[in-house]
Amino acid sequence: MGEQISSLPLPLAIVTACGQTLETNAAFKDLWAEPGLDACLFSTLSKEDRRQLIADIAAAAQGVSCETRELLIVSRQEPRWAQVKVMPLPDGGAAGAALVMCLDSPNRMRGLQELVYRESRWDHALISSDLGVWDHNWGTGRKYYSPTWHKMRGLEPGDPLPASTAEWLQKVHPDDREKVVHAMDRQAAGDPAFAVFDYRERHKDGHWVWIECRGAGVEWDASGKATRVVGTDTDVTVRKASEEAAARIARRLEMALEISGIGVFEADFTTGQSEWDEKMFSIYGFDDNRSIEIGGLWESLVHPEDLPRVLQKVADHASSTETFSDEYRVLRNGEERIIRSHSKRFTDQDGHAKLVGANWDVTEDVMLRRELEHATRLAEAKTAALEAARQEIEHSALHDYLTNLPNRRYLDLTLRRMAGLFSRDAQTLSILHLDLDRFKNINDTLGHATGDALLKHVADVLASSARENDFVARVGGDEFVIIHRAEGSSSTASELARELIARLAKPITVDGHVCRTGASIGIACQTGEETDVTQLLLNADIALYRAKKSGRNRFEFFTPQSYQELVSRKRIADEVLAGLEQRAFVPFYQLQFDATSLDVVGVEALARLMTPDGRLHSPDVFLPVANELGVVADIDAMILDAALSDFRLWQQMGLGIPKFSVNVSYERLYDPALTEKLEALDIEPGVLAFELLESIFLDSCDEQVLMRLAQLRQLGISLEIDDFGTGHASIVSLLKVCPKALKVDRELVAGATRSSEQQALLRSIVEIGRSLDICVVAEGVESDEDIAVLRSLGCDSLQGYGLAKPMPAPDLVAFIQRQHRRRR
Repeated sequence: MGEQISSLPLPLAIVTACGQTLETNAAFKDLWAEPGLDACLFSTLSKEDRRQLIADIAAAAQGVSCETRELLIVSRQEPRWAQVKVMPLPDGGAAGAALVMCLDSPNRMRGLQELVYRESRWDHALISSDLGVWDHNWGTGRKYYSPTWHKMRGLEPGDPLPASTAEWLQKVHPDDREKVVHAMDRQAAGDPAFAVFDYRERHKDGHWVWIECRGAGVEWDASGKATRVVGTDTDVTVRKASEEAAARIARRLEMALEISGIGVFEADFTTGQSEWDEKMFSIYGFDDNRSIEIGGLWESLVHPEDLPRVLQKVADHASSTETFSDEYRVLRNGEERIIRSHSKRFTDQDGHAKLVGANWDVTEDVMLRRELEHATRLAEAKTAALEAARQEIEHSALHDYLTNLPNRRYLDLTLRRMAGLFSRDAQTLSILHLDLDRFKNINDTLGHATGDALLKHVADVLASSARENDFVARVGGDEFVIIHRAEGSSSTASELARELIARLAKPITVDGHVCRTGASIGIACQTGEETDVTQLLLNADIALYRAKKSGRNRFEFFTPQSYQELVSRKRIADEVLAGLEQRAFVPFYQLQFDATSLDVVGVEALARLMTPDGRLHSPDVFLPVANELGVVADIDAMILDAALSDFRLWQQMGLGIPKFSVNVSYERLYDPALTEKLEALDIEPGVLAFELLESIFLDSCDEQVLMRLAQLRQLGISLEIDDFGTGHASIVSLLKVCPKALKVDRELVAGATRSSEQQALLRSIVEIGRSLDICVVAEGVESDEDIAVLRSLGCDSLQGYGLAKPMPAPDLVAFIQRQHRRRR
């Protein structure tokens, strides 16, 4: 058999089932000549290949040919691949042996080397590309993660990894977990839509990294389920941040363009084409995104008068990369619009010359600008008139319209300015507050036109009498203020006041009417650094009040005493008003007696003001202030209510007081509701008398007052004239008023016992009363001698401290009861 194979060119050997080589030919030796190879072929094979070769030889010994196999022969030099074919021996061959053809397989070795090289190349490429390789073999349970995969997560190759997918998902961002689980399932299923997905995973340092995962199944089981999935991870955190920044900028730019109405274009002069965005088409009146060629559509829309200039400007900037602007008209659907543009030349990476720019419709802005320019011209034309009007308004705001003197506002400004000036020198600042006397009478009787003429005359007198640098102002209807500055004492202020009073006392003729007036002046002066101009003006007003109170047509300087008087009047005024609110006005009663029998014939209710601290004010204290406040009528009403209540109580007690009287003010008789109010009190006729002051009522009653007096008489309320003899009443006045009694003033009664003249005067009054059927009541009776004289003169009733002092209601009750006990 050895001779048969020795001549064959193929490398052949006869090998037994135990791997012993029985014979080889020259070709086999040339190819596989190596010490020890002839001894046992099996010793050079791997365990798996050895088992397969024994099986093939056993089969060939039974006459069965086997398929060619590639086996790795591990020689001492280097591993070699061989193509081995095991065949049955021809007849006559050794039993249990087979013919083995062993060809060299160099392509397989080169393939392996190439595979190793490629693997090394891809490994280096993956490392340099920062791709993290992962391999999940679900069939064997093995997982592989490359060093780069570890590095992008901040891990070292030896760091422990999550033991399960569930544990690994805890490192995935909560918002991405559901997406990751779904993407992994679809990726393993071979869904191309999920071959790539991204998610966030917690870095070892604690921050989040964005991972882009690429993967696909490479091995599957019989059911088609992927048993092995291989892929790469890429750290795309920087890219994600850049994308977000770009998206943010894009959103802002889009919003800015949308709000501003700006359209963007890019013209390519190399291709002759221009690209417009949607806003550009909208600006030029087109809805569709048609193709724009340079020299076509846009040029046809620009106003023919503007087109040459616009094109020339573009040409002028052909070699410049600076931004240039323009404004031109376009014809859009027959309507003329105005477009503003900003453009810039550049060359792109392909060498194309391009122009990029922005257009926006500024028609409304231009129209508005033109309107504003027109309005500006009109405004400029009116500036002089407005300035004149401003000056006139300012003058009117600071001056009195009638006299053209500074007004109160101007006075206040001047006082504030002067306060700063006088704090720096030793000048005396004097304020003269002037009020015209009898001006109201002239204004009411001769009319406002005459009054206005008189005020103008006064203004002229003040302006011409004032010294240089003095300030004259009209601050009210007939009130004027002069700010007078002088060195040293206040004598110049008094000289000025005397001059003014003298000049204003001279009569003037207005429209044929001779007008006489006068002036009362209050003066306040202050020297020194701490000049309080506001207080100084107030002090001048206080001094003016004192001047008017002292007789008018005079001047008074402010003194601390006058201030105290004002404070006192203010306190009394507060007490009067509080007394009205708290019903602190109470009646004190003074009895009236029959002159012959000295029986009680009536009682007069006299008002008293009870203060919170227990003090008691008589009318001579509070009545002047009440008159100024205009509340005398309210006091009268309060005293009447209290006296009526007390009188009815006395009637119930049987004190025997037949009537009572109260004072009534002149103002109350003008109350149109007085009669109605008295009717509501349900006063028994004949028990109430109203006392009227002779000095106020008689000879000055108008028809309205006389009508009111008649209504009182109809109600059964009698009238008495109080303080008779102090006024200038006439017999005619008594006939008009029809009083029930005349109360002779205490000044006429006092001294009557020692003066025959006063007795004669009293006798005359009694005779007048008897002739007119009017009772005569003598007030101010102080002694028994007074009683005897007045009784002899014929007086009907007596009233005075010599008989009974004014007393509160409880004391009066006790007094009457004592009188009754004495008589019993």
